[in-house]
Amino acid sequence: MSIIRVIAIATSINLFAVGAVFAQTQSGPVASACAADLETYCAGQTHGSGEARACLEANKDKVSAACKAALDATGG
Repeated sequence: MSIIRVIAIATSINLFAVGAVFAQTQSGPVASACAADLETYCAGQTHGSGEARACLEANKDKVSAACKAALDATGG
């Protein structure tokens, strides 16, 4: 196998791994402002499918002020 082919395969594997990790991170305003509220009120909910946000909206009267502001500002 040529060195170029080995480098190409290694680069592809690395890019795939980085993409998978990036896709799992939650870094939006709601995820940032509501991290503690997610743990407290919505621990079992799946991120990225709308379940976590629906849970937060259902518990809006209990979440922190910052989380409530992020929910109001981002719509959904």
